[in-house]
Amino acid sequence: MGSLGLLALACGTFALGVAEFSMMGILTDIAGELKISIPEAGEFISAYAIGVSAGAPLPVFFRNFSYKTLLLGLASAIALGNLLAAISPGYHTLVCSRFLAGLPHGGFFGVGAIVAVSLVAPGARATAIAVMALGMTFANLAGVPVATLLSYTWSWRYTFLLAAGAGLLAILGVWRFIPYRAPEQGKSLKREFMFLKWPAPWLIYAAVFLGQGSVYCWYSYMEPIMRDVARIAPHHIKWVMIVAGAGMVFGGIVCGRLADKFRASLISAWVATLIAPTLICVYFFSSIPWLALILTFIGAAALFGLGGPLQYLIVRFSRGGEILGGAGIQIAFNVSNAFAAWIGGLAISGGLGLTSPALFGIPMAMACAAILFLFAHKYKKHGA
Repeated sequence: MGSLGLLALACGTFALGVAEFSMMGILTDIAGELKISIPEAGEFISAYAIGVSAGAPLPVFFRNFSYKTLLLGLASAIALGNLLAAISPGYHTLVCSRFLAGLPHGGFFGVGAIVAVSLVAPGARATAIAVMALGMTFANLAGVPVATLLSYTWSWRYTFLLAAGAGLLAILGVWRFIPYRAPEQGKSLKREFMFLKWPAPWLIYAAVFLGQGSVYCWYSYMEPIMRDVARIAPHHIKWVMIVAGAGMVFGGIVCGRLADKFRASLISAWVATLIAPTLICVYFFSSIPWLALILTFIGAAALFGLGGPLQYLIVRFSRGGEILGGAGIQIAFNVSNAFAAWIGGLAISGGLGLTSPALFGIPMAMACAAILFLFAHKYKKHGA
């Protein structure tokens, strides 16, 4: 049942991955149909991220429900939000739909991480979270390229229909394969927040914000960069997304396993260290198609290689408030995404060029690495 339960959770993260990351492959198509600019289309990325941030803490207020009930509700919201996005008639309705589609994202990851670690033996917990997140990496490997192809061939609306369908599969999988566990009785709201008294979760959140944002400054605008800088034909963008997805799968699995064998904070710290030179190369060499593809693989691998171990760490360092801890890391992820897309849009609108957002990510990556090395030193006795 454990492996099937993880597969059910992965169906949900697959839906979330298609909803979140497909935007990078269809920005130009949406902008063309709705007659808006690329930076304006980037606001659909920010709307989703803001929705994630707003919705992530909500499961805390339903803490007296079982985790299975919460997951069923969240998976239903994933399916409904993406269906609304698929039928949105214009810019404003799509912004609102993207916000609504983002609301269950953080809660599903937060509750899902708790359930995932409960389904496996103690020595495989980081790997269990990586398997749950594998749905998102598979979304990038297969779902996003398929969504990009559907958008290019027919309409970008099929992207969100694909996400809604995956959300429906998640509902069925959670109902069938996630075991029921009675919720803890008498757990106060105050207790949920107690872990925030310590510096460890704040250091993790800061690292997530800076590390995620460093890559997202560039990744948010990868599709127009590939089209207009690397001169890759629109009908070949699906292969770019496959390369990115392969990088995410590689980074997520390898770093998840390394985090089980070694110290998770150091794994993420070294990944963050790799991001800065990668972004420098993105800025200078994106006009060379084959090199742009290699950098896409490395950057995407770093994105998921950084985040997986940090999701494991927040479960460890939020004892008594695991739902809020998991929600908080999703807030950090997605506030960072919104901020990075906004900064990148400003750079492009200011005439600095399509690759200029990568430059803004470099100091963020360096700060992330510094925080994680500090964390590793401070919590060495905890094996973190």
